Amino acid sequence: MQCIINRRSQFSASHRYWLAELSEAENQQKFGKCTRLPGHGHNYELYVSIASQLDVYGMVLNLSEAKDIIHREVIEPLDFSYLNDAWDEFKTTLPTTEYIAQVIWQRLSAHLPIVNIQLFETPKLWADYKGNGMEAYLTVSSHFSAAHRLALPSLSYEENCEIYGKCARPNGHGHNYKLEVSVKGQIDPRTGMIVDLLALQDAIAHHVIEPFDHTFLNKDIPYFTDVVPTAENIVLRICYLLRQPIQDIGATLHKVKLIESPNNSAEVFAEPYETPASSTSAAQPVPLATV
Repeated sequence: MQCIINRRSQFSASHRYWLAELSEAENQQKFGKCTRLPGHGHNYELYVSIASQLDVYGMVLNLSEAKDIIHREVIEPLDFSYLNDAWDEFKTTLPTTEYIAQVIWQRLSAHLPIVNIQLFETPKLWADYKGNGMEAYLTVSSHFSAAHRLALPSLSYEENCEIYGKCARPNGHGHNYKLEVSVKGQIDPRTGMIVDLLALQDAIAHHVIEPFDHTFLNKDIPYFTDVVPTAENIVLRICYLLRQPIQDIGATLHKVKLIESPNNSAEVFAEPYETPASSTSAAQPVPLATV
């Protein structure tokens, strides 16, 4: 049986998004503030996932050896660099988060049995690359604050308390929800992107954050009038709301994760997801327009 280990590293670097074949106005429209001279920087956080059978010493491989390889092949050439000039690959394809992850894979795969490269540009934006040609994954993190009450209308207060505990109290309670939306797509060989990041953020804001933020979910969101707004039901609803809008901007919704509190979260993989079948209308989605 294989085991996977993860090695964390860090590097600081700057980059700029600019395509010579586009006008200044076109670049600014496409990349926004990322076009500004002389570029901008990030403290990147890198996780290299390595898989293998355990050796006689009970290890996937010697971590000191992995550390040295990652430092030599990635950290040393990229740390405190201007990425656009650091590697030849970035002279033809912009050094986006997802493309950097792919190139790091290419640099390490000859030396380590890697199964995933995860690169954080910020705590709210990261990419995963798994060695599948030009396919990569991009995750953006958002948040909203909302209240809810967990109770089935058909049950008494006492019965609901037996199922949901304090969450069934009549006036509800609130959470600062953290939302992580992961999409997948093909890396564009020129822009380095799998999706227009601004369009993705706008889709999430329009279809989820703005309608859900600072609401009492049971009363303000028609869908949850009859559907109990558990974390599980909320994440399923968000998945339903985002699938088509993300497809419309040229990507595929991969996964949605909803973090209700530091102790509780729910997630769903969107690609095999279908609307749950139920004998009651409560489990059926309502049209997008009604949220």
